Amino acid sequence: METLTDPGQHCPPRGDPLEAAPGRRRGTPWERMGGGTALAQSSLPSVVFVFANALGGLVAGLGAALGVAAMLIITRLSRRQPLRTAIGSVVGLGVSSFLAYRSGSAGAYFLPDIWFDLAGFAVLTTSIVARRPLVGVIWSVLNEAPAHWRQDKPSLVGYDIATAAVAGVFAGRFVMQGWLMSRDDTGWPLVVRTVAIYPLWVAAAAVVVWAIRRSDRRLRTAGE
Repeated sequence: METLTDPGQHCPPRGDPLEAAPGRRRGTPWERMGGGTALAQSSLPSVVFVFANALGGLVAGLGAALGVAAMLIITRLSRRQPLRTAIGSVVGLGVSSFLAYRSGSAGAYFLPDIWFDLAGFAVLTTSIVARRPLVGVIWSVLNEAPAHWRQDKPSLVGYDIATAAVAGVFAGRFVMQGWLMSRDDTGWPLVVRTVAIYPLWVAAAAVVVWAIRRSDRRLRTAGE
């Protein structure tokens, strides 16, 4: 009869099986959400809505937007890609569609976006005042990394600047789209987003990347 010298030598390893398996990892929360591709795809239904609404009216616009959202979910399912961002987009699309259908105005489709922009600006600004800039906090959460950057003043200031840049985009979206919706001019929101808003997002993203790389470089240097 075999004698066990170590009570745990024949026991399977404990813990997360994905972590235990060699060569496999769970991935960061950002990766599990689908990354930048999923985020970009979530804006497609709104773009399709504006075009379809201009060509065939409100019902056609809503139908086309819902159809595109469903197609995106089916595509991600078939590829076994994360659905969190897509599902969130569908929920937002459902609320927007309900408001537009009940009011009979295509402009109401963008109301959730307008109020979301105001709320986003308020939260981002508050995080700066509280010395916990949201860009840095979110980056740490998405990468499951400790927020050591809060103890490094240049890194903290960098994340303050990045958070302020994103807050500026939210404020710009709120002001411009709110004004256009008050005019009930549903053709303009798409123009504003593509000509003015998206370049602003690109500029804000460049500031965010700068802040992240600057902070990571400083923290790596300090740890050496």
